[in-house]
Amino acid sequence: MMQIGAGVLLAAAGPFASAEAGPLVLPLWPEGVPGAKPGLGPERIDDGRIANVGEPTLTVFTPAVDRANGSAVIVCPGGGYVRLSTAREGEQYAHWLSTLGITAFVLKYRMAEFGHPAPLQDVLRAVRLVRSQAARFKLREDRIGVMGSSAGGHLAAAAGTLFAHPLGRTGAQLDAVSARPDFLMLMYPVITMEGPSVHAGSRKALLGANPSAEALALMSVERQVTNATPPTLLVHTQEDAAVPVENSILFYQALVRNKVPAEMYLFEHGSHGMGMRAGLGTASEWPKRAEEWLRGRGLLERAK
Repeated sequence: MMQIGAGVLLAAAGPFASAEAGPLVLPLWPEGVPGAKPGLGPERIDDGRIANVGEPTLTVFTPAVDRANGSAVIVCPGGGYVRLSTAREGEQYAHWLSTLGITAFVLKYRMAEFGHPAPLQDVLRAVRLVRSQAARFKLREDRIGVMGSSAGGHLAAAAGTLFAHPLGRTGAQLDAVSARPDFLMLMYPVITMEGPSVHAGSRKALLGANPSAEALALMSVERQVTNATPPTLLVHTQEDAAVPVENSILFYQALVRNKVPAEMYLFEHGSHGMGMRAGLGTASEWPKRAEEWLRGRGLLERAK
């Protein structure tokens, strides 16, 4: 074992796994998961989805050696805080990002079995861990973003607004590392925990059946936007029957009020959880728009 970053122990196997072994998987809490539940039982894996997560991890997807540009994206799959759509909204996005020269880290985070603030702790720990190991993965510490879909979009937006919140710290040495993402990419995100646009399933899974007014306000992340929130890309569709498009609009309006650079694409067609499917009209072109946004922000330029 060797010590890397702020006191975190990881296997000394080098930055990348072999093709035979598959992608490198980093434990998020090698010193012990906060509030661990020994009786939780095994994870459930079914058709590209994972549930009952007790041991959060980051799975690393690296670009070709001649394409790497020093940018990183932590990917938060959706699933209503009860499961993770890891194949469609995790690995698929990670492979796409790697073609752009970006190193992707797919986050397996805790959900309803733990409730708030466990997912927030996991995503902020992920940002701190990746930033602390920037040299290991040949990354720039100022080019670490978070991408999320649906409830994963809520978690990504929480990372971009609550990165300094005490609930995101556990007393570990890595708490000293900044957890602020440098950019956000939000795909049909859950945003609000209140009002007619709420996704009730995500709210119940995260905050319980009878959340306090304080928890509802805190996790209605459109209310937590400040001028320190990072530049943000939003993608949503009018046909989304699960998470109303108003969620993205609420967050975009908050970004505008706080003069945060933002770009939003609202498409007419396309169902919730569309991933990167073809045949959805202009909505299927969102990866091109996202690539243009990343390029325009200088995030695809090779590090000098």
